[in-house]
Amino acid sequence: MEWLGTGEAEVAASQLAGAGEQWAAVAADAYARVVREAAARGWQDADLVRMAGRELGADHHRLAEALAARPGPRQRIAEFVAGERLDRFSAALLVVELLRLYATLPPITALSVPPPPHPGGGGPGGKALARIRALLAKAESTGFPEEAEALSAKAQHLMARHSIDAAALAAAHGGGPDAPAARRIGVDRPYEGAKALLLDAVAAANRCESVWSSEFGFATVVGHPADLEAVEVMFTSLLVQADRALHRGRPSRSRDFRESFLIAYAARVRERLTAATDAEVAEAAREAGPALLPALAARDLAVRDTTRRLFPRTTATRLKGRDPDGWRHGRTAADRARLRDG
Repeated sequence: MEWLGTGEAEVAASQLAGAGEQWAAVAADAYARVVREAAARGWQDADLVRMAGRELGADHHRLAEALAARPGPRQRIAEFVAGERLDRFSAALLVVELLRLYATLPPITALSVPPPPHPGGGGPGGKALARIRALLAKAESTGFPEEAEALSAKAQHLMARHSIDAAALAAAHGGGPDAPAARRIGVDRPYEGAKALLLDAVAAANRCESVWSSEFGFATVVGHPADLEAVEVMFTSLLVQADRALHRGRPSRSRDFRESFLIAYAARVRERLTAATDAEVAEAAREAGPALLPALAARDLAVRDTTRRLFPRTTATRLKGRDPDGWRHGRTAADRARLRDG
């Protein structure tokens, strides 16, 4: 596999393609080795797929998805080449460029596999998660801001209620195995900083913490299993709603307008999400009695401790909108997507 050390990608691809009918087997062996080495540096399969699209493009992203889909990289390579109708050199060049990227990725924080849900289903899984997804899908598809607001509100209240139920269940079992976990969520170009703010707003309102890795295009969200899936679902939905509001009527607005819009949108969503969660906690505390709030506080502390352990050194980033008109429109759009009932 000397071709991995060759300076020019085209030369390396020629060497790989020169292996004849065995080139896919040679590439598959190299892929397995490079991915194992990347995993030892903290990179998971989903991270590698994301980086392929971010740094190399759509063709490499499809190849990375095909290789990560299931075991058997040699067969996956052959199927990809046939499906894309590539000649051997073109396919080899894609493989070389992909593996060069993977081989040069630096070490990152290693994440453990999230633990299974607590027996009894405290998290938003099964029917509850399906209901959250359905509500948010309707919010994304409707052309009426008031309807989107009501649907998103129901989803956020359901998310908050399941987080509260998980806390009560864990407390009843003396803490149980429901320890904080972590997952990486992609934050795509453009306006990554503003989108990272929105993810942080969703995470904070749902008892999680978010750490943005700007150089790699993802944020690591730390929280309990009851909350992590819901955070990603809500973040994705709010991005869709923000994009629709941003492009409504005047899609050619300036970059400063769009960035200011998204920063203001994130700030306002933070206020609204937090208010909805606080209202749900207050109602649950009245129903459950004084034991609930200490249980929630203990879980919040566990999330903070886990975040500090994973990321002992972080820096704060401050973003400021430069376009007043964009800021006003962003606040208005967030008001329309606000997550409170009635």
